[in-house]
Amino acid sequence: MVRDPGQRSLAIWSSHGLRPWAAVPGWPARAAVIHGPWQLVPLASECSRVFHSGGARLVLCGKTWEKLEALYNALISVADPSVTFTPKLVLLDLSDINCIQDVAKEILDCYGCVDILINNASMKVKGPVQSISLELDKKIMDANYFGPITLTKALLPNMISRRTGQVVLVNNIQGKLGVPFRAAYAASKHAAQGFFDCLRAEVEEFDVCISTVSPTFIRSYHVQPEPGNWEASIWKFFFRKLAYGVHPMEVAEEVLRTVSRKKQEVFMANAIPKAALYIRTFFPELFFAIIASGVKEKQKVEEK
Repeated sequence: MVRDPGQRSLAIWSSHGLRPWAAVPGWPARAAVIHGPWQLVPLASECSRVFHSGGARLVLCGKTWEKLEALYNALISVADPSVTFTPKLVLLDLSDINCIQDVAKEILDCYGCVDILINNASMKVKGPVQSISLELDKKIMDANYFGPITLTKALLPNMISRRTGQVVLVNNIQGKLGVPFRAAYAASKHAAQGFFDCLRAEVEEFDVCISTVSPTFIRSYHVQPEPGNWEASIWKFFFRKLAYGVHPMEVAEEVLRTVSRKKQEVFMANAIPKAALYIRTFFPELFFAIIASGVKEKQKVEEK
């Protein structure tokens, strides 16, 4: 369902007069879609703020109308009407695969085209593999994989026919390497990474750019990790570093740079996860041994 600005709606954005992109020669006016779990992570909100303040025409998508309206109010309350455009809102539940085609039509009706799609889906679950039900596995895959690729497939023909466009996948380090007790989440992120890597090659001839931005963990604004049982294990050095993660504002600004420069892949991480990825790639047996050792140490600590 789309509502006009008077009804406080949001959904797609178009970069007519987008100041952060003004230095990019030859960029025409553009339309873009941002969707994300507004109620869970501030990243989607930060992306919206960055692009809206730059003068973009936004279409924001989410499954909770109250959250969308709250974001709408937050954006327009600080906006300069001379350089910003009133966003539109579209209700979208990526876990409801059957509705996505209809929602894509609503999105296209907003501005007649889509130049940029920012996929920011994220649903997490943590626990041993044997404790996670198959139903929950499927739910994670729907939200993190099938939903984003279904929306991408629905909007892609519009980009291909006009021979322009960009799709951005905001993924995670776990699209590159698996972390124990997060198997379902890592599987969904691996699947998404693989899909968009393949898509990148397929649509290059149509001048459609596919970008992936993979931070480590996106932390809350003011929350710092609490010390716990991890302190006594090998995970102290590895996971405590990861736990701080990347600030949502940093990721949003990197997404903007990725769109502006049409980067294909960005990996946002400090030296620790980068080293882990290097070891996983070139010394897999060593990596597996370290990970398994960490799990065993964690179990010993919990038993004490």
